[in-house]
Amino acid sequence: MLLLVLIMDIAPGYRPPTLTVDLVMFRIERGVLEVLLLKRAAEPFRGEWALPGGYNAAGETTVEALGRVVWDKVGLDLRSDVGFFEQLCTVDTVARDPRGHAVSVVYLGCGFGLDLPGGSQSHRFWPVDALPELAFDHAEIIAYARQRLVSKMSYSNAVSGLVDSTFTLSQVQAAYEAVWGRELDKRNFRKKFLSLGLIEETGGFWATGAHRPAKLYRFRSSELEILPSPF
Repeated sequence: MLLLVLIMDIAPGYRPPTLTVDLVMFRIERGVLEVLLLKRAAEPFRGEWALPGGYNAAGETTVEALGRVVWDKVGLDLRSDVGFFEQLCTVDTVARDPRGHAVSVVYLGCGFGLDLPGGSQSHRFWPVDALPELAFDHAEIIAYARQRLVSKMSYSNAVSGLVDSTFTLSQVQAAYEAVWGRELDKRNFRKKFLSLGLIEETGGFWATGAHRPAKLYRFRSSELEILPSPF
């Protein structure tokens, strides 16, 4: 009886939209915020750059589908390569895909030291401020993802996804500057960031060139922490 009711509730000619998943994966390389892009091998937009993504098959959650897709297409392991990860948004504009109505669940990720196999030609990281022409509506998605990351870093420890497990204060400041797109006063930044209580000294030092060794720190927690007041 329940099955009959469900069938009757479906309007004649009903066609569900296609469900897809996409990933906006950020890293910082030499002080520049970059995003992972994939060169499309098939139509539509063949030969153009796009976010890594694909179809969400029946029986998969969106996270499971994304994990499968990005591993197969770019060799990225969501379980080990991503420091910060969250669902960003759902994009459902009817005409966003020439093949038909496609709803995409988009995730935001951040990683440190990512060196993916087989890159440069089929996939690579691009500076966010110097992107090539992108397929679909992916330019708008990346812009929104950056805005979201800027906001997230102002009230949480999300920056932990962009730095190594141990880091100097200069390195974490450089991460903020790359995402926020502006320079920060060194003294004010250090005073404010240390006052948040998010990090602790490791006892180690970072030595480079003739400069005085800098203290190494680590985050107290690997879980996302919300700050009591905006940074």
